[in-house]
Amino acid sequence: MVSIAVCDNELLERLMISAKIQAFMEEMRLSCSIEQFGSGKELLKFLKRFDIIFLDILMNEMDGMETARRCRELAFEKTLIFLTSSRKYVFDAYDVGAFHYLVKPVDDEKLKSVLKRAVKKEHCTSGDYIVVSRERQKRKLFLDSVRYFEIKGRQIDVHEENGIFTYYEQIGILEKQLNGKGFFRCHKSYLLNLKYVDVYNRQEAILDNGERIIIAKRRYDTFCQEILAYMRKNGGIL
Repeated sequence: MVSIAVCDNELLERLMISAKIQAFMEEMRLSCSIEQFGSGKELLKFLKRFDIIFLDILMNEMDGMETARRCRELAFEKTLIFLTSSRKYVFDAYDVGAFHYLVKPVDDEKLKSVLKRAVKKEHCTSGDYIVVSRERQKRKLFLDSVRYFEIKGRQIDVHEENGIFTYYEQIGILEKQLNGKGFFRCHKSYLLNLKYVDVYNRQEAILDNGERIIIAKRRYDTFCQEILAYMRKNGGIL
């Protein structure tokens, strides 16, 4: 669950940005909570709740830049993203370690791109990973980027968003590493990340990128139970 704050003294701006963030998070299949604040002072009272803060600069009383400085003074090390109608503060944003500076009216694709990178940054700081070995080297494998593991005897092909990484491991050890982390062995040859399942039937799961993964007949009922439990836990259904 990603916790997001939107701070802007204009109510309509808050509502619009919050709605877009919610839609983009759903598109990325990520659960989130979004809280809105009309002033920097109000935001500072609940600062520790959030992973990502979208902050307007031109606000009454305490402006966004001063709010950001107070955030850093209070040891808030998470992601700050400025939203403003003025470009004049862009260099000041570096002084408070802002992740990005978005100029209103914000382009939807730009907002989506910045949000995706911000979520990835926060996730990779505290996200689940396993350590794998190849050619006497260790590598951190962040599970959020893995669509599925394909098992070929002792060879494991890791199908990530950016390509395929291969290493050697016993399937039993891999299954133990993935226990409770949102993966399901839907077939003897596949360990599937349930996050990326878009559609499924008795024969196969279709991923968000169109790939089709076989579901073994004897594993289908358990697969249904697992994906429903995953959706409940991650905000897909009530």
